[in-house]
Amino acid sequence: MERHVIENILQVDELRALARAKMKSFAQKSVPPRDGAAAVQEGWTILKAGKTSVRLRKQKDGHELLKDRVWSLLYKMQMDFMSSSEGALIKSASSEASDLRVDVVAIDNEVCLAIQCISQDSFRRSSTFARVLENLCSARERLSKNVGKMWPLGHKRNVVLALFIENVQLQDKEREVAQSQNVIIFDEQDLDYYEKLNAHIATAAKYQLYADLLQGKTVPGLAIRVPAVRTRMGPLACYTFPISPEYLLKIAYVSHRSKGKASDVHTYQRMLTKVRLQKIREYISSRGIFPTNIVINVDKRFMSFQRVRQEGSSDESDASGLLGWLTIKPAYKSAWVIDGQHRLFAYSGHEYAKTGHLSVLAFEGITPSAQAKLFVDINAKQKSVKSSLLQELFAELHWDADSPTTRVQAIISKAVQTLGAEKDSPFLGRIQTADLSKDNLRCISLASVFRSLERHGFFIEEEQHNEVVRPGPFWAGNNDKTLNRTVFFVKSWFREIANAAPDWWNAGAGDGGGLAMNDSVVACVNVLHSVLQHLQKNRQPLARMDKDALWALVLPYAKALGAYLASFSGDARQKYRDLRGSQGQTTRARRAQQALKESFPAFDPSGLEDFLSREKEQTNLKGKAIIDRLEVLIKKMVLQELKQEFGDQGDEWWLQGIPKAVRLEAVTRSEKDDKQRGAREAYFDLIDYRTIVQGQWQLFQPLFGFGKKNENKERATKWMVDLNDMRKVVAHSSSGISLTMEQLAELQNYEVTLKQRSASLGQSVEEVVEVSDE
Repeated sequence: MERHVIENILQVDELRALARAKMKSFAQKSVPPRDGAAAVQEGWTILKAGKTSVRLRKQKDGHELLKDRVWSLLYKMQMDFMSSSEGALIKSASSEASDLRVDVVAIDNEVCLAIQCISQDSFRRSSTFARVLENLCSARERLSKNVGKMWPLGHKRNVVLALFIENVQLQDKEREVAQSQNVIIFDEQDLDYYEKLNAHIATAAKYQLYADLLQGKTVPGLAIRVPAVRTRMGPLACYTFPISPEYLLKIAYVSHRSKGKASDVHTYQRMLTKVRLQKIREYISSRGIFPTNIVINVDKRFMSFQRVRQEGSSDESDASGLLGWLTIKPAYKSAWVIDGQHRLFAYSGHEYAKTGHLSVLAFEGITPSAQAKLFVDINAKQKSVKSSLLQELFAELHWDADSPTTRVQAIISKAVQTLGAEKDSPFLGRIQTADLSKDNLRCISLASVFRSLERHGFFIEEEQHNEVVRPGPFWAGNNDKTLNRTVFFVKSWFREIANAAPDWWNAGAGDGGGLAMNDSVVACVNVLHSVLQHLQKNRQPLARMDKDALWALVLPYAKALGAYLASFSGDARQKYRDLRGSQGQTTRARRAQQALKESFPAFDPSGLEDFLSREKEQTNLKGKAIIDRLEVLIKKMVLQELKQEFGDQGDEWWLQGIPKAVRLEAVTRSEKDDKQRGAREAYFDLIDYRTIVQGQWQLFQPLFGFGKKNENKERATKWMVDLNDMRKVVAHSSSGISLTMEQLAELQNYEVTLKQRSASLGQSVEEVVEVSDE
């Protein structure tokens, strides 16, 4: 009897019961009542206890759940044969070699797909990655030799190996080894994407997966010859022809921006909308037609045009078009959908997919950047396309630009999007893009990070005639390597910051936040640039250094910056957050540089000393002006409220509203003043107003209380003590002490808030009565 080389492979029709079990996130079983207690100890939960059996349930562990999700995805994609519950067993024909077990094997007319899964409970490196990869590669030859014999076809299937990983942090070398072995790696984000895509477009999602697995491989038995008109649109050659939706679904590829793969730069399409697809399906069912073209781009290698005789024209460049036969020898990922993805994918699984026709406008071999530009041109006038999308699409529009400066902008655009998508990035889920709304976590705009990286010499310090003469520290020669290097350094720099103050970073724009927000991120990028400038002195160009070697030099500065930010108290964090705009970004960066200089005396960023000197001069002058206005404003608000509460006739407001100790001090000052400057209230000191406010707290809390809503009066008026201390500083400038920018920002905040509260009294701020100098 012939020994089967591959076992546990069944037709999908025999796997329906197994599919129902695998599509659940939990496992279920029944045991005799006597075994129920032991099962509970093993983590099972009792669902139902009967006389003869006990029904149990348990959540699947990470590895089992990942395997079942992958298996279920392929089952829904309607593969022909699949491995059963324990995976496929690939036996060795030799007694010297061991048998191999593969988590998931799926077979159809095009491919034999062998998949291993690695899942971990937290994001870290995997100790089993190399072994799992080696075992999977060992299965390739056995599958190639035996799949065709056991499940014969008229053509040879492509054998594809893939790893699905979850919470696995891969090193570049591990990815390179997998790539050299032709093993495709998908992570949980990819799996989530394909699950959503399958839910939207059913079996057509399989060909999107094949496009990633088998890019450039010919689709077996799918070559066709169609009548077409060849013409030109500007410099671009294009063809117009009819085609069946079923055919186009197999070769068409759409790379959605929601996919988030850093390796896939050319992702200009938005994710499909399920409601829109359903409406179009209903339209198709009613025999509706589409008068407009599906716009695609076809790789030149897979199409050829044979002209036929045409009356009245012999010019190959005839603008009216040339009639002929277009032969398409399609390959996976050979036809990119530029416009019309909803119209095309609405046919997926539809009864008219085979008999219907679509009109296609196919461009011939245009670059991805030209495709993206065409997409923007087609959709720019539609309401559904946001203007902010252009910032995201800069990578797609200019990735292959002639100018290195323009390519750098494309690299930065892609780098920022990658930072927001990769699992080991501190920016994961924090970059706001056109398709995602802002919230307390996703509060960092792509544009702000883009500008902060663009305006520094991170990439190019000198360029001549479209050549990089003097590269910056992030430049690595070509786009892909530069993208990788940029993401590595920005990710590593901010990881140290996030790890040093995790609660502050994780707060985002919420209460107690301010570190993981636009102004702070820009300031920290500025500090990184100054550190790289410092390291560049007396060294070889940093661009020539291996990224790990360069990071070893940068790391001490990153840790020092993290320690500085982690040292902030709650009040200091709020003051840091209150520094807004370009001036605030500069102040934050200079403060950080000042802190780094204390740890690294040789670190002397250009402009730091000038900034500190100018700040000392400017803050006292600006601070004194604000404090003078505040003192007049506080006086006006206090007196107005007291006179309104106790009456402005006679001495009632004075006797009932002013504490006795304050009255006596004011009278004493008045008696000592030979000039007699005016009314008795002219002799209040600034700090006296705090005593007055606290004495009538119920009356003054809404006007002068700062801080939390139910703060006690000591804390709520602590700002008046700080204000008085700052008044002493600006009054004695010769002492050499100056206000900080943070203190100046505080003063500005007090003035704005009190003016708003003053307006609520029904009297404009301009009606303040100035204190006479006479």
